[in-house]
Amino acid sequence: MDLNLQDRVYVVTGGARGLGRATADQLVADGARVVLSGRDQDSLDAAVSELGENARGVAADNADAQSPGRLIEAAQHAFGRLDGVLISVGGPPKGSVAETADEDWVTSFESVFLGTVRVAREVAAALGDGGSITFVLSTSAKEPLPDMAISNGLRPGLAMVAKQLADELGPRGIRVNGLMPGRIDTARVQQLDELTGDAAQAKAAAVAAIPLGRYGTPEEFGRTAAFLMSPAASFLTGLLLPVDGGLARTL
Repeated sequence: MDLNLQDRVYVVTGGARGLGRATADQLVADGARVVLSGRDQDSLDAAVSELGENARGVAADNADAQSPGRLIEAAQHAFGRLDGVLISVGGPPKGSVAETADEDWVTSFESVFLGTVRVAREVAAALGDGGSITFVLSTSAKEPLPDMAISNGLRPGLAMVAKQLADELGPRGIRVNGLMPGRIDTARVQQLDELTGDAAQAKAAAVAAIPLGRYGTPEEFGRTAAFLMSPAASFLTGLLLPVDGGLARTL
C-alpha cells in the first residue's frame, strides 16, 4: 500500500529512541521527512545521522512551553511545511496511588499531560487540511495497569483530550487519533520488567496474558503509527487504537 507520505513533514517528539524512533524510521522509509525531538542531544544526533538527509533533530523537552514553537519553526525552516505530529513522551515512574508523592504527580503532569496538550494545540494551529495529530498513550487509557498510578491517572484524560480535539479540528480537515501500545519490546518495557526484581518471570507472566503470545516489536508499532498518521488513513479520526497483540479486553 502506498501511504502517500512522499515529501510530507512530521514532527516526532521522543523521536530519538523507542516508539518515537520506530515511527520516524517508518515515516522516512516511506518517503516522509521528520523533525525529531528529545532531551538527549547525543541520542538525537545518532538518530539523525542514521536517518539521513530527511531528518533533523531539536533538543527539546515537552514540559518546556517554548518547545512546540521551536519544533514547528524547525520543520518549516528545514522542509518548508508541516503535515502532522506524533506526540510521544517518556513513561512516568511506577508506584501505587498511596505511595506516589505529590512531586512525582506534578512533574509527570507537566511533561506527560500538559506538555502533550500544549504540543497538540500549537501544532494544530500550524496545520492545514489533511494534517494529523497522533497521541502515543497506553492501554492504561482504558484499563489500569498494576503499580502504574500516574499513568493510570493521566492517560485516560489525554485520551479524552484527543477525542475532543478530533471534534474541534474535524471541520478544518485535521485528524486526531491515539495509539495505545501494550507490551512493546522497548528499553522502557525492559526496564519495567527489571524493576520487578525478576525480569524473566515478569516477561513470562506478561506474555501469558497476550493472545499472540509475545511482546510486540518497535517496528510493528512504527508501521501502525505511520499508517494512522498518513493520508492512507484519511477517514480515521477520534480513534483510540490498541497496538497490543490482543492484550486489552475492553471494547
